[in-house]
Amino acid sequence: MTTVRTRIAPSPTGDPHVGTAYIALFNLCFARQHQGQFILRIEDTDQVRSTPESEAQILSALNWMGLQWDEGPDVGGPHAPYRQSERSEIYKAHAQELVQKGHAFHCFCSSERLDVLRTEQMAAKQNPGYDGHCLSLGKAEVEKRLAAGESAVIRMKVPREGVCVIPDMLRGNIEIPWSEVDMQVLMKADGLPTYHLANVVDDHLMEITHVIRGEEWISSTPKHVLLYTLFGWQQPVFCHMPLLRNPDKSKLSKRKNPTSITYYERMGFLPEALLNYLGRMGWSMPDEREKFSLAEMVANFDITRVSLGGPIFDIEKLSWLNSVWLREMPVPELMQAFQRWAFNPAYLEKVVPQIQTRIQTLSDAVSWAGFFFAGQLKLTPEDFAHKKLSPDEVRRMLQITLWELEALRQWEHSAISALLSRVSTVMGIKLRDFMPSFFVAIAGSVSSTPVMEAMAILGPDMTRARLRHALAVLGGVSKNELKEWDKAWREQSAAALAAAAVVDASGGAA
Repeated sequence: MTTVRTRIAPSPTGDPHVGTAYIALFNLCFARQHQGQFILRIEDTDQVRSTPESEAQILSALNWMGLQWDEGPDVGGPHAPYRQSERSEIYKAHAQELVQKGHAFHCFCSSERLDVLRTEQMAAKQNPGYDGHCLSLGKAEVEKRLAAGESAVIRMKVPREGVCVIPDMLRGNIEIPWSEVDMQVLMKADGLPTYHLANVVDDHLMEITHVIRGEEWISSTPKHVLLYTLFGWQQPVFCHMPLLRNPDKSKLSKRKNPTSITYYERMGFLPEALLNYLGRMGWSMPDEREKFSLAEMVANFDITRVSLGGPIFDIEKLSWLNSVWLREMPVPELMQAFQRWAFNPAYLEKVVPQIQTRIQTLSDAVSWAGFFFAGQLKLTPEDFAHKKLSPDEVRRMLQITLWELEALRQWEHSAISALLSRVSTVMGIKLRDFMPSFFVAIAGSVSSTPVMEAMAILGPDMTRARLRHALAVLGGVSKNELKEWDKAWREQSAAALAAAAVVDASGGAA
């Protein structure tokens, strides 16, 4: 009898997402229900955006939630390595195998040609996709161009006729015409694989039997089915879960809901409650009870009970469920939960030096350090009144800094300080005028401990969440403003970089 093996394969390109935990939970429960194994694999083929810091945060967040995997980059296993960046030779060999068998081909098309092609297809209201321009190149010409060092990718050949039928555990047979499937790039010009090739090769070699993932991957599944067929491999069973939704039914996003697992940890939600709530996303216990543990979910798990209606991720409902867990905890356990949350030596060791020179009595610590232990602060628009900047300028300043902080992976005081200094310089705002709004947004007052160090201590998730909250208090930012500000900021940043390059080239002369 085949052992059930499921996996979660997060990409370390950002904060640990609750959607990742949601899919991981259902993979774990399915594997445990069948006495199988659950694997964690890091899909870091995007070498530009992937970072070790993001990977560490993902592993830490999933561990905090109590999601334990049997194999992975941190625990090892018989199918190591579990980072795709360490498996490049495996992918190259499989891509070459497809080329040799005539199932894939080298494509020399420039990005400029592909951009023009896409623009023309969009204008003609056609599905954008590769037009097969390099399909007819002879073997000799391909070898000649490769030998000359010409840049090329490897694309898969895709049938133009017929329908791909995908059996799905929740949806029955899904049918997608092959004419709607692009000739996907499998190996990029830099020698790294795309998600699609690496995903299929790894799932096969790691003996994954069931691929349980979000429904956003349905449109890509024909490419995966075709690869299994071309390699002569048995495909896994597919199960596409419904996406988590905001209360307005839109796809869950950080613009409308905090999405980082670490944010909920920092806010003081219990991992058991967050897992419990994610388990309620499109699924329910046979007796319909609201509160249940991970062990109880595994014992009663039946994936066919998953509803395809988009589950609503509602923070108010999560808060209520968390309160139930808190009320029902024995007092000694609740005391331990408080200590683990923020009153632990590791966190206090960071906070206490910030207030030590400012307090006369221990009770003074409440007013000076309170914001380090708070969730969202109670702010008003009047708190952001500025002597030199208009409310719109304050909003724009906060939004641009938020964008920059969202891209910052090295979260430490020096990096944060350099970032804020750079943004203020590029925006043409003196630092003394730039910083007060951040004191209010982060600490709730212009009289506070050093705010850059506070941001480092609070961490990226809480810092960004407080800036988003500050923007909401100030009336939010419209789509048009976001578009205009983003364009203007890109232009300002490019001009600043160009000016700095000129100064460097002249040896620092003005």
